[in-house]
Parts: sequence; structure tokens; C-alpha cells
Amino acid sequence: MENKAYISEDGKDQNGMPSGMVDVGVNTDDMSVAVDMGVSKEKADALPPPYNSINLSNGNGVSGSGIDYTIAKKPKVADPWELPELKPSGKPWKELNAAEKIWRVIKDGIIKIALLLGLLYLFICSLDFLSSAFRLLGGKAAGEAIGSSVVATNPICGLMVGVLATVLVQSSSTSTSIVVSMVASGILEVRPAIPIIMGANIGTSVTNTIVSLFQANDRNEFRRAFAGATVHDMFNWLSVMILLPLELLTGYLYRLTDVIIKSMDLKTNEEVDVELLKVITKPFTELVIQIDKKVITKVAEGDESALKKSLMKEWCVKDKMDQFVLRNVTAEQNTTNGLVNITSLQNVTEQVTVYIEKCDYLFYPLKYKHDLKDSIIGTIVLLFSLTILCICLVLIVKILHSLLKGRIASITKKVINSNFPGRLAWLTGYVAILVGAGLTILVQSSSIFTSAMTPLVGIGVVSVDRMYPFTLGANIGTTVTAILAALASSGGKLALALQIALCHFFFNISGIIIWFPIPHLRKVPVALAKINGNTTAKYRWFAILYLIVFFFILPAAVFGLSLAGWVVLGAVGIPFLVFLAIVITINVLQRKKPGALPRKLRNWDFLPLALHSLEPFDRVITVMVNWKICRNCCLQCKQTEDNELDDVQVNGLDLNAANDIKKDELFVNGSTTNTYL
Repeated sequence: MENKAYISEDGKDQNGMPSGMVDVGVNTDDMSVAVDMGVSKEKADALPPPYNSINLSNGNGVSGSGIDYTIAKKPKVADPWELPELKPSGKPWKELNAAEKIWRVIKDGIIKIALLLGLLYLFICSLDFLSSAFRLLGGKAAGEAIGSSVVATNPICGLMVGVLATVLVQSSSTSTSIVVSMVASGILEVRPAIPIIMGANIGTSVTNTIVSLFQANDRNEFRRAFAGATVHDMFNWLSVMILLPLELLTGYLYRLTDVIIKSMDLKTNEEVDVELLKVITKPFTELVIQIDKKVITKVAEGDESALKKSLMKEWCVKDKMDQFVLRNVTAEQNTTNGLVNITSLQNVTEQVTVYIEKCDYLFYPLKYKHDLKDSIIGTIVLLFSLTILCICLVLIVKILHSLLKGRIASITKKVINSNFPGRLAWLTGYVAILVGAGLTILVQSSSIFTSAMTPLVGIGVVSVDRMYPFTLGANIGTTVTAILAALASSGGKLALALQIALCHFFFNISGIIIWFPIPHLRKVPVALAKINGNTTAKYRWFAILYLIVFFFILPAAVFGLSLAGWVVLGAVGIPFLVFLAIVITINVLQRKKPGALPRKLRNWDFLPLALHSLEPFDRVITVMVNWKICRNCCLQCKQTEDNELDDVQVNGLDLNAANDIKKDELFVNGSTTNTYL
């Protein structure tokens, strides 16, 4: 006799009945009895087997009257954001003999670590080459945009110029230094320069987003890598959305930094040298290409002669020397008619630049011997840098995969992602911010630090939640570098340069105060980044679309509307922002409190699919990609067939005979496709 009752874990039986309604079926050889408290006897007899049976009489529950109670467990849904377990490969350490242990130590502890450091060095250099390529392609355009007169009158325009200029030169330090030079020379005042600094903060995050694309071969790795990269973007955009209007209304950044500057006894220190990591990378990068950043600055300052100059350095060794030159000099002289201004040619002493030695680097002949344009050389350098970047990143990820396994991986993940014990847990995030700031000061670039961390997020060593405070620290670290560089400014430039650097610093501090200490607000940038990651894992082309929209189309569109004036910008921007706010509010309510919405608004199914899903676009893109692949394959097959027919013709057969032979081959191989020539 078999007596069973099925109860599900969630309080319902296998037919979805509440726990208060129990079906018990008792089957014997000569009778069938059903204790039915909700369904018929036939339904009770037809109960399906549970997902997972647990014998409650076996120490896990209570069994009475010969009835075996089993619990139906629902299958566990895997969390895509849970860090993967990196299992060790090969023999365990205990099973190795002495020679194998020595070889493993040499291989993992010396060879792989040395390769990893070498690849990391080339990776950082490739980011420098990438920056040089973008400067050659768009450096002068960025300088002209920053130097535009509309920037001084329209803060929204200034913000977008800061984004576009930093994306074009791939360096917030370069765009910030241009702004400092313009302020110091009196072309731009401090207050209208602040939105440009905010835009530079956004633009600098494009580099690590580009780096995340190279992990697109694995969906889960791509999900984590893209989220870890875009958490930087989300923080920067959210901070600007709040702090830019606040600055326009109150001018708090300008006033705060002005008070600090006036209270300081500033003394220039032109011997300050903030080159740390560049001391190591500069010797190699300068063998490949050298860029004259001063040309971009002169373009921004309105020097028309700079537009005709190349951004590639021609002279590497220059000096200043005094020499006598003939100049017309006007001076007062006593004559019979009194004091008279008389102009005469005189020898005067002037400092002139003497060019001593020309540069010698890899791409120098392309410009100064073959006379190629900067844009052509920039394209070549871009392809060169992306190739090195891709190769280095793939190899770095493979080496990290092989190193960070087993016990080493668990220890590394535990150290990086764990919180301090007990009541000190809240300090963990702030320590991570300090670590991120310190490492960024060491490498002198937030782009380099966040780009190096992105692969670690992708393979699962660093969580997205831990990447967030590291990113905030990187934002602070890059401003500290700017402050140190400002201290090296000379004379009257010192106060203005330092004020701009402090504006950048306090902007990031203000953003951290808003989006980190309060737990609910801390989750917002991370949640948005995870939405980006989930979307990209499902539709990988979304990553390219995201880059194009957020770093090119959106800034360019807002910049264009800003040029048309405040009326046009408000007429287009305000309705769009109101619509966006309504959509976001409805989405949040659909997830959190759907009952608060009318029944029709509890989902977007009433709209056409293309208005609330990327699936139709994905189908179109998939068809286009598959058509392209099939077309290339067909062209290759056609070329192969033509070559075979040519070979047959060479052997003395005419075209029709060659065609007949090909048809016979296709028939013999089981194909019914005819080949026509």
C-alpha cells in the first residue's frame, strides 16, 4: 500500500491549492479512498509527482498513519550577478611531486606574473596611443569647440562641449588643462568654465566602456564588465543632473573655491613634477608617437596660426637664447622744439626659440617625409592602438582566469568584496574610495585605473557593488592629480588654475555626498548599471548603441539645440524631460507597487512591441548580420567554384564541359543545386 500527500514549499499543493486545502489519496489493492477537502477523488489520484521528494519520516519531518509527506520544491533561479566560482584546474597541490610543485611555482608565481605585468604595461601604453589617435582626429575640433564664444554664455552648451571635447581627446586632463589655460589668459572666466569641467568628468568614462566591449564573447562576463564600466557613467550623469542646476542657481562651487583661494597664501612651485607612472611608460610611448598638446590649447585661445600646424611634434630639443635684433624703437628726445617722440632702428635684446634637434619616433616619417595629413595618421594610430588593446586585454583575461582559481580566487574575492566585521561594516565602502583614489593618483589617470579594473569585474573577481566605490575614488584621484599640476602654474595663472582644479574636486565630493552615504540612493547608480548589463547580455549590439548615443548623439544634439538659444532648448528639452520622468515613475511603480496604477498601465503590453522592447530591432539586426555572413560565404564559395572551373578549362575542356563536370560533382555529393555560368 502506498500513502502519499503532496505539499509545496510555498504553501500550495501541486495543483496550486492553498495549504488549508489538503488532498490525500490512499490507494490499496482492493479499494480506493480519497479524503477530499477541495478537489474530486479522480483529481487527487492524478496528482503529478513532486519536483523534489523529501521523506518527512526520515528525520526531516513527521510521518503518521503510514502516510509519506513529500515537499515539492521549486527550481532555484540562478542570480546572474552572483560571482562565479573559479574552480582550480589540474592536479591538486597535495598530489604533485617535488618537481611538479617547483614547476607550478615557477609557472604561476614567476612566468605568469611577469607576463601579466608586461601585458598590463602594454595595455596602459595602448590607452595612451588611443588618446593620441583621438587627438589627431579631433583635437583641433575640440579646441575650437572649447574656444567658442557661446560656451561663455550658455552653461548647457559648455557642459556638452566638455563631454565631446574629452571624448575626442580621450583625456579629461587635456581638456581641463585647455580650460585652465583659457581662464588664465582671460579668454574665459571661472564661472562659465565650471560646466565644461563637469562635462569632462562625464567624457573621461568612455574609455573603460570601450574596454568592456572586448569581453563580449561570454554573455555573463560581458554583463558584469559592461555594468562595472557604466556605473562610472551613471554616477557622473546623475551628479551633473543635480549639481549643474544647483550651481547655476547658487554658484556654490565658484563661491566655495573663491573663498578657499583668497584664504591661501599662494606661492608658485614650478619644480612640481607629478609624473609617476608616466616615468615608466613615457620612454616607450615616445618611441611610437609624440603629440604637441600646446597646439590644441592655442587653437582654443583663438590663435589662427595654430590651425595650420600639425599636432605631431617636429622638434624635440629646443632652447631659449638672447640675441640682438633690429627693431623700431620709439623714444622721447630733447630737441630745439622740446620733447619729441622719435622712432629709429636700434639693436634690442630678445629671447628667441632655437630649434636644435628634430624628433625621432615611429610615425614621424609619415608626417614630415611623406606629408600625410593628421587625420590619416590618426586613423592608422587608432587601428594600431585598438589592435594592441584587444590583444593585451584578451591575454590579460586568460592569464587572470588561469591564476585566480581555487583557493587563491576565493581569498582574492573575499578580501576585495567582503565588508569589515560587525559595526565597522559601514566603513568598507569609504576605505574602497580611498584605495581607488590612491591607485588613481599612482597611475595619474582615472581612465587607466577603471579600464584596468573592468576585466576583473568581468571575470568575477570584483563585484559591481564594490566597483562603484572604487570608481568614486578614481574620480577624486584624478582631481588630486590636477591640483598638483595646478600648483606648478606660474605667476598669475596659479590662483585661477588652482580654483578650476578645486571646482573639479568639490564637484566629485558633492556627488559622492549625494549618491553614496544614504543606502537607498547608493543603490541607484548600481541598479542603472545592472540594467545596462542585463540589456547588453541579451542584445550585445546595445553596447555600441549606448556608446554612440550617450557620448556622441546626445551631447551633439543638446549642443545644437543650445546654439539655437534658450527658447528652442527649453521648448524641446522640458517636454522631453517631463515625459522621461513620467515613464520612469510608471516603470518604478510597475515593479514596486503595481496596484497603485490603473490596470492598463500595470504593463506596457498595450503599446506596439517596438515601443517597449528591443526584440524587434534585435530581429532586424540579426537578419542583417546573418545576411552579411551568408553573402560573404556565398561569395567565397562562388570564387572557389570559379577557380575549380578555371582549372578544368586549363586541362583542355570548354566552358560547357566544365559546367557539366561541376553539376555531376554536385549530384554525386548529394546536392541538387545547379551551377550556372
